[in-house]
Amino acid sequence: MCSSDLRIGVKFVDEAAIRVEAGKGGGGCLSFRREKFIEKGGPDGGDGGDGGSVYLEAVEALNTLVDYRYQPRYRAQNGAPGQGSNCTGRSGDPLVLPVPVGTSVIDEDTEEFIGDLIEPGQRLLVAAGGHHGLGNARFKSSTNRAPRKTTPGKPGVQRRLRLELKVLADVGLLGLPNAGKSTLIRAVSAARPKVADYPFTTLKPQLGVVRIEAHRSFVMADLPGLIEGAAEGVGLGFQFLKHLTRTRILLQVVDPLPLDGADPVAVIAAVSEELRQFSPVLAERERWLVLNKADLIEPAQQNALKQRIHDELHWTGPIEVVSALSGDGTQSLSRALMQRLEDLDEAVAADPERRAAEARERALVEEQGRARIRAWRAERAAARATEREQNPGDDETEVYYVP
Repeated sequence: MCSSDLRIGVKFVDEAAIRVEAGKGGGGCLSFRREKFIEKGGPDGGDGGDGGSVYLEAVEALNTLVDYRYQPRYRAQNGAPGQGSNCTGRSGDPLVLPVPVGTSVIDEDTEEFIGDLIEPGQRLLVAAGGHHGLGNARFKSSTNRAPRKTTPGKPGVQRRLRLELKVLADVGLLGLPNAGKSTLIRAVSAARPKVADYPFTTLKPQLGVVRIEAHRSFVMADLPGLIEGAAEGVGLGFQFLKHLTRTRILLQVVDPLPLDGADPVAVIAAVSEELRQFSPVLAERERWLVLNKADLIEPAQQNALKQRIHDELHWTGPIEVVSALSGDGTQSLSRALMQRLEDLDEAVAADPERRAAEARERALVEEQGRARIRAWRAERAAARATEREQNPGDDETEVYYVP
């Protein structure tokens, strides 16, 4: 087999649980100076070294947390003990774990939000190394000239962490399965997500750079299809919704002629409700509607559908009509999005308070999303506990040997 024929697939993993342990501080040394012709040399026990700390560092070359699924435990180096002649022990080397840009770090036990890594090269301290112990030289005084007291090094911090990767994109595509999201991102960028005539072909986020012209581009994210109950964890649920928290504009792709005969207006309302249940603030974020498959409906039908959306949903945002398959309307949509993003950048540059307000809004959206996920996990754990109590024998594994 030629090397050019070899294809290496990397699994996209956007959540992983790991255990980190910082190094223990080295103990202090109990020692006295012993040299020829030097009488009563006194204490000379040195301090120990500090334990190594554990850091996470954002690396641009990574785009998945899959490595942490296979190796979940990490431990930094301990500090060396002190030595005689007032020699301080060597401090433990810090442990730096690379993670993709866009990773959030949460304490698994307390659900404390530790921090975000959103810039390449950014480091986050997740477990501090233990403080060094003191040697007996530290305790000498005018009244205690031969101290035998030392202190041990302090243990390092141990934590169970949950790493969550959220894609960083300007525009996020959302909609029901088979609405044409993947076809749309293929039409406007070089991304090539899987496209097929069955639902849930997109199982992981796909990023595409939409280039309008030289030095004018933005990032679009194609996310898994949304179904009713996603805010309750149904289907891909949270694996889909949490990736929307860092997008600036939501682009809802609507199929005007769904195969199941659903009403497009009702579909738009259902998606709005799912967003509201997951995060009320996210539901208020700027959202555009894209009526796809324009090649299948007449202009009069398009206008009638847009009028229904305005009347029944009181919609005030933009409504674009495109055909992702043929490309009609996709260029004008891309240019309109680019112009809107540039207008937002100019407004933020002119008003520093607006930048701070946007940062607070993003933090609130992520906190609401984390709270919803915590509640869902608690409900699921309670349901499983109740089921085990009602059916205690179901946990027993039965093995059948087939000849």
